[in-house]
Amino acid sequence: MIFMKKALIVIDVQNEYFEGGAFVLWNGEQTLENIKKAILAAQAAGAPVILVRHAIKGETPFFGETTKGRQIRDDILAMVPDATPIIKYNADVFYETDLDQVLQDLGVDEVILCGMMTHNCVLFSALSRDIEKYNPKVIPEACTTVNEIIHMLALQGLATRVPFVSVEEAF
Repeated sequence: MIFMKKALIVIDVQNEYFEGGAFVLWNGEQTLENIKKAILAAQAAGAPVILVRHAIKGETPFFGETTKGRQIRDDILAMVPDATPIIKYNADVFYETDLDQVLQDLGVDEVILCGMMTHNCVLFSALSRDIEKYNPKVIPEACTTVNEIIHMLALQGLATRVPFVSVEEAF
């Protein structure tokens, strides 16, 4: 039997997407709970948890350099206190980041994705050319976007290329 070394990649769980933020997402609180379950499952299995944070260069009202919305939620940071979040400026978590090197250094050969937004950063990351060697999977119930229809459409398109796993199956 071949054992894969897995890692959980938690994409863009930032204040901007929750109550008080500039772009509140559909089903955010339930998705957040599922993301927390995925983090706990990864940690229980000894899998690394990698936090990713979206940023926009310059001062903007959405993910601006000095806005609180740009920050990863405190409750997520508290769950992964030793994390050094990967900062990305594009939808794909690999594009112009050191994520590939981080995964190689950890000896990871399978990645599980969750986070925000399903139709953008999760989708583009799951379909990245750079992720193919990591046998990617997505946890649908630990992802969300602007509304249920867009979430479901993004998942429907993604399902033709990337397997889905539940929180319970992921690790």
